Amino acid sequence: MSVTTTIRTAIIALAALSLAACGINSVPTAEENAKAKWADVEAAFQERANLIPNLQEIVLSSAEQERETLNDVIQARASATRPEVQVDAEDLDNPERVRAFQQAQNEFSGALSRLLVSVEQYPQLRSQENFGRFMTQFEGSENRIRVAIRDYNEAVRQYNTTIRTFPDIIGAKIIHGAEPLTPYEAATEGAEVAPTLDMRSSGGAASGASNDNAPAGADTAAVAN
Repeated sequence: MSVTTTIRTAIIALAALSLAACGINSVPTAEENAKAKWADVEAAFQERANLIPNLQEIVLSSAEQERETLNDVIQARASATRPEVQVDAEDLDNPERVRAFQQAQNEFSGALSRLLVSVEQYPQLRSQENFGRFMTQFEGSENRIRVAIRDYNEAVRQYNTTIRTFPDIIGAKIIHGAEPLTPYEAATEGAEVAPTLDMRSSGGAASGASNDNAPAGADTAAVAN
């Protein structure tokens, strides 16, 4: 290999390293990671929404008194899943769109919390195998929502840090025109936390539910210790 070829190869290698160090690759990589995590958030919320038809059948067959509360859940589910509040990956830098999605999900959480608290008043419902199976699925769904939101927010933090720090900020601003992405922040702190139901109690009295971080507007009941 001639000296000229060696020098040319070295220059190309240095240029590639310089471009990489200026955010040419790191910025889109971090952005795509955040978008992928957002897809997980959407999937987790959709999984929870998919459980509602099962809950509807269980409640209607066992607790006629809770039709009105159940209707609130059904309406909130419809609102949370309507196309106009969904957030595409390309909209993650639009805080208003993300907030609209969050608000719809929080209203759904609030209505669902109220229903789950109220059905605790029915021991015959708590003892049903179908309701127990639903609660297992629901608790798993809520846990996946929390994990998905946590992972998304971490990916957003990494991306937002990348586009603001040197030398990645060079490529972020000049080449990619990068804008900060919006983290998922509950309108009320802890609004995404599911109520904790005590399914072990017996008798006609309500066992209650504990949710110190219930969504705004959600009714909560104290747990007697």
